[in-house]
Amino acid sequence: MSRMLFANLPVRDVTATRKFFDNLGFEFNQQFTDEHTACMVVNDQTMVMLLEEPRFRDFIADDICDTAKSREVLLCVSADSRDEVNSLVERAIAAGGSAWMEPQDHGFMYGRAFRDLDGHVWEVMWMDPQAVQG
Repeated sequence: MSRMLFANLPVRDVTATRKFFDNLGFEFNQQFTDEHTACMVVNDQTMVMLLEEPRFRDFIADDICDTAKSREVLLCVSADSRDEVNSLVERAIAAGGSAWMEPQDHGFMYGRAFRDLDGHVWEVMWMDPQAVQG
């Protein structure tokens, strides 16, 4: 059986966050979405639970990371081409996100990153399939 991954992120406004990621082409699983939570589908085995901060606090015993000052996680999603990397990051910026760090171009691998509305960093990466095959 394949393992599934559910990443959980705190957000200030789930409605605004959902609109942001909807603009990037992500879909949502309505079964696990309500007025305080959105279940964003990355693929059949990977979901990102976007939880408004009070709801996120129901699952933790300590505090929420201040994304203006530090990183707790870097999320990385793959893209099918360099153009798709650029397109996704540019759409994120146009939807209210911000660029993060300089693009990384290693020839066989290319990536850029953005910060979402809550300061979480999302990397978008393309790797040449021939390089992966060895």
